[in-house]
Amino acid sequence: MKSKASFPPQGEARPSRCPDNTAFKQQKLPAWKPQLDIATVLSSFFLIGAFCLSVGVCLILSANSVREIQIDYSDKCSECSKLRENSSNWNKICNCSANFTLEEDIQGDVFMYYGLQNFYQNHRRFMMSRSNAQLLGQNANIQKNCAPFATYRNGTPMAPCGAIANSMFNDTIELFYNFNSSAIQVPLLKTGNCWWTDKNVKFRNPKSYNLSSAFAGTARPPYWQKPVYSLDEEDEKNNGYLNEDFIIWMRVSAFPTFRNLYRRVRRVRYFADGLPAGNYTFRISYNFPVTKFKGRKHVILSTVVWSGGSSPFLGIAYVVTGSAATLTGFVISAIHLKLRKKKMYFQK
Repeated sequence: MKSKASFPPQGEARPSRCPDNTAFKQQKLPAWKPQLDIATVLSSFFLIGAFCLSVGVCLILSANSVREIQIDYSDKCSECSKLRENSSNWNKICNCSANFTLEEDIQGDVFMYYGLQNFYQNHRRFMMSRSNAQLLGQNANIQKNCAPFATYRNGTPMAPCGAIANSMFNDTIELFYNFNSSAIQVPLLKTGNCWWTDKNVKFRNPKSYNLSSAFAGTARPPYWQKPVYSLDEEDEKNNGYLNEDFIIWMRVSAFPTFRNLYRRVRRVRYFADGLPAGNYTFRISYNFPVTKFKGRKHVILSTVVWSGGSSPFLGIAYVVTGSAATLTGFVISAIHLKLRKKKMYFQK
């Protein structure tokens, strides 16, 4: 049986569905529409082109002024690499060294980076394998999204859990200055290297009277040599989830070849003005294997300038954009002159 349509009772007005009679809802607000002419268009393109070209040239010149030394120690530490490929040798110490020479002084602040090649951190399963709640110190036993590095077979939870934490770069790199037949260790700063927001917002240690009790009942990731609460034996504040090497590693890279800040040269004594020219040696405690994924490892010494590091990408992008804008301006000018001549011809 069909139901009858309902109508409003006689004498009652239908509710209006029309918008209110206001300037905003009736689209009667005053508006400004630019009238583009050929002079405005061409001046815009040429000004944008000149601005981008000048900024791009400045950025490229600034990036080229960065002093940088890059040492590939993958082959120099090949014996240690073979040892580390067998996971049963995790507790065996293996050291190697790499020598290099600075022809000129490196003035100013000097930063030490470690670089990895062919290491893909942008795989979705790898990036998702972490527990942000655990890293905030809420509960050391939270292993959400951490599979397959969540617990051991006996049920002991990992802290920190996840594939990102488990694969943390753990080579120990020291720098020595060979001066007058003696090796002077270059003082390096471990802290003050990560982003303020990471250290003070995104990472927290569990609340307890000491870190060892806070992580009681948990175990280190399988590829680690130390538990999370004793990563830095010299600085108690640089332990747990607030360890800066750990925080920097947890910010994954978008590309397979990348570098992370490792240390800063402390400017004291011989190194008050930077690194003097001479012979140097990197002494490396090799722990991070790269042979299985056909990777390479580098250690980089670099300065920074007002525009950042030595990458010229941003400067090249500005130059390309400026060149494209300038070329577009010339093309539009040519088209305008051609049409103008054609119009004058027909008017005659």
